[in-house]
Amino acid sequence: MELKKHQDQRLPERKGQKRKLEEEIEEEQREISAVEEAAAAPYGEARKVILNEVYAQVNILNSTFSWDEAHRATAKRATHVLAELAKNEEVVNLIVEGGAVPALVKHLQVPPSSEIDHDNSKPFEHEVEKGSAFALGLLAVKPEHQQLIVDAGALSHLVSLLKRQRDVHKDGSDSRAVNSVIRRAADAITNLAHENSSIKTRVRMEGGIPPLVELLEFTDTKVQRAAAGALRTLAFKNDENKNQIVECNALPALILMLRSDAAAIHYEAVGVIGNLVHSSPSIKREVLAAGALQPVIGLLSSCCSESQREAALLLGQFAATDSDCKVHIVQRGAVQPLIEMLQSPDVQLREMSAFALGRLAQDTHNQAGIAHNGGLVPLLKLLDSKNGSLQHNAAFSLYGLADNEDNVSDFISVGGVQKLQDGEFTVQATKDCVAKTLKRLEEKIHGRVLNHLLYLMRVAEKAVQRRVALALAHLCSPDDQRAIFINNSGLDLLLGLLGSSSPKQQLDGAIALYRLANKATILSPVDAAPPSPTPQVYLGEQYVNNATLSDVTFLVEGRRFYAHRICLLASSDAFRAMFDGGYREKDARDIEIPNIRWEVFELMMRFIYTGSVDVTLGVAQDLLRAADQYLLEGLKRLCEYTIAQDITLENISSMYELSEAFHAISLRHRCILFILEQFDKLSDKPRHSQLIHRIIPEIRDYFDKALTKPNQHNSRL
Repeated sequence: MELKKHQDQRLPERKGQKRKLEEEIEEEQREISAVEEAAAAPYGEARKVILNEVYAQVNILNSTFSWDEAHRATAKRATHVLAELAKNEEVVNLIVEGGAVPALVKHLQVPPSSEIDHDNSKPFEHEVEKGSAFALGLLAVKPEHQQLIVDAGALSHLVSLLKRQRDVHKDGSDSRAVNSVIRRAADAITNLAHENSSIKTRVRMEGGIPPLVELLEFTDTKVQRAAAGALRTLAFKNDENKNQIVECNALPALILMLRSDAAAIHYEAVGVIGNLVHSSPSIKREVLAAGALQPVIGLLSSCCSESQREAALLLGQFAATDSDCKVHIVQRGAVQPLIEMLQSPDVQLREMSAFALGRLAQDTHNQAGIAHNGGLVPLLKLLDSKNGSLQHNAAFSLYGLADNEDNVSDFISVGGVQKLQDGEFTVQATKDCVAKTLKRLEEKIHGRVLNHLLYLMRVAEKAVQRRVALALAHLCSPDDQRAIFINNSGLDLLLGLLGSSSPKQQLDGAIALYRLANKATILSPVDAAPPSPTPQVYLGEQYVNNATLSDVTFLVEGRRFYAHRICLLASSDAFRAMFDGGYREKDARDIEIPNIRWEVFELMMRFIYTGSVDVTLGVAQDLLRAADQYLLEGLKRLCEYTIAQDITLENISSMYELSEAFHAISLRHRCILFILEQFDKLSDKPRHSQLIHRIIPEIRDYFDKALTKPNQHNSRL
C-alpha cells in the first residue's frame, strides 16, 4: 500500500514534466519556424533576421552556463536552434559571424559542480553537450571554419566527451543520453579532421585515438559506427595516426565489425581498414595476419553497395602485397562476385571491381581463372565508359589477362581486339595500356595459339570466324600470312566483310586488308620507281633527236624527230614488230605519229635512249598512254609512280579506270591500297559502293599474288 502511495504521489510530477517538455519542444519549433520564414525573405532582410536570431541564441548560451534547470532547458533549446540553422550551409557563415563558436565550445563542458542544486539533480544531463557537439560538427562541414573551432578549444572537450562511456555503468547515468553525446562528439571530430592534416595530428596529440578505439567495442551500434567513422578520417594519409590506431589494438574489433549484419557497421569498418593499409605495407601484413581477408571477400556479396565498393578497393590493395596474396584472394572465392560487380549500375562499384581484378590479373595463376569465369566480356564493355578511371581500370585488367596464352583465343573470338582498336580513350595512360595489350597479344600469335585460332576460323560460327580473321590481319607475323589467308581462307572472310551491306563490317574489312598489306614489306605501297625489268644498253643522251647516223625519221605535229632503228629495236616488242614485221613502216624513211604530242614523244624517245626521264604530272597520263602503246614497261612504271602521287578522294575512281585502260598494274595496286586506307572517307562519295564491288576481284588477285610470291617465307605451321 505504501509503495502504491508513493507512486500515486509521483504521477502529477511526471505529468508536469511531460507538459514542460512539450512546451519546450513547441517553443523550439516556433523559433525554428520563425528563422525559416526569415530565410525565405529577401536576402538583406533575411540576413538581418537570421543574424539577430544567432545573436539571441549566443546570448542565451553565454548567460546560462549553470545547473539551474531553467538555464539548462534554455541552453539546450539554443543549441538545437543553432544546429537546425547550421543544417543549411548557406547560413553557416552567419552563425560563425554571430559568435556561436565560442559559446557552443563552452557548453561542450558541464557547468561547475558547485552550482549543482541541493538535491544533486543534473537537469538535461548530456543534452546540452550533445546539442553543442552536433551544432559544431555541422559548422565544421565548411573547411574554412575547422581551425577556428579547434582554436576555440573544442578538441579537448570533445575528447573528454568520448571518455564518458567509462562512467556509464558506474553512476547509473542514462546510457542512451551518454551514447548520444558520445556519437555527436565522434561525428564532430570526423568533420573537423576531414581533409585537414594538422587537425588529424592535433586529435592524436589531444589523446583522441585511444577512446575512439575503445568505442569500437561499445554495445550501441550507432556509437561503434561514429567511432569507426572518426578513425577512418583520422587514418587517411596520416602515418602516425595509422600506427597509433593499430597499436591501440583496433584490428580485432574492426575485423569483428566486418562480419556484422548491419551494413552501416561493416561499411565503416572496411573503410577504416582500407585507410590503414593504404601505402602502408607493414600494416597491410598485420591486417592480413589478423584474419581480415575472408570477411572482406564476404563483403563483396553484401547488400550494401558502399561496403562492396570498399571491399573491392581493399582487395585491390591487398593484391599489391605479393603474388601469394593474389592467389589466396582468388582461391577464397573473390573472382565471381567481382565479375558480377562489373555489371552493376553503380559506376563506382564497377570501377573498384575492375581495379581489384586488374591487380589480381597481374598474377599468371589468376589470369585464366578470371577469363574462364566470364570476366572478359564485361571488362571489354567497360571500355565504352566515359569515366576515365573506370576505363583505365578495365584496360589494365585486360592487359593482365592478355598475358596468358590460354586467354588469347577467347580474347579474340569475343571481339576483344576490335574493341581495343575502336575504343575512344580519354586518358593517355589508358591509350598506352591498350597499345601494350595489343602488342602482348601480337607476341602470342604463334604455335598452339595460332593453331587454335585457325581451327576457329574453319569451324566456328561465321561471326567468330570473321573476328579471328580481322584480328589476325592486325596481329599475325608476315611469315604466317600465307598459311592464314590463303591456305585457311582468311582472305575470303575479309573480302566477305568488304562486300557486306554493313558499313561497320566494310570498314573493319578495309582496315584489316590495309594492315595485312602493310605488315609485309613485299606488300608496301610503291614508294619508288622500280628499275627496268630488261637489262639494256642505251645509246645515250647525245643521240636523242640527232640526225647523225639516223636511219629513220618520225613526223610528230609536223616536226621531224631523228631516230636510230637499232636503238628502237632493242627497246620494245612494239618497235621490233614495226621494223621486222610486215608493217608498212618496215622500209619507210619517214613515219608519221598522229596521236602523240611532240613533248610526250620526245620524252618517250629520251627514255628509250637513256633509260631514265623526269616525268611530271602534266604529261604523266599522256606519256603512260604512249608507253602502253609502244610496250615500254619501264617507262610505264615511271609514269604510274608519278600519277600515283596525285591520287585523291575526288579522283580515285578515274585513276582506277585509268589503270584498267592501260593495264597499269602498279597504279591499280596503289589505287586499291588508297581505297582501303581511306575507306571511311570514301564511303560518302557517289558510286562508292559500285567501286568497292568492282575492285573486290582485283583485291583478291592482288593478295593471291602477293602472298604466294616465291620469296615469301614459308609458314612456321
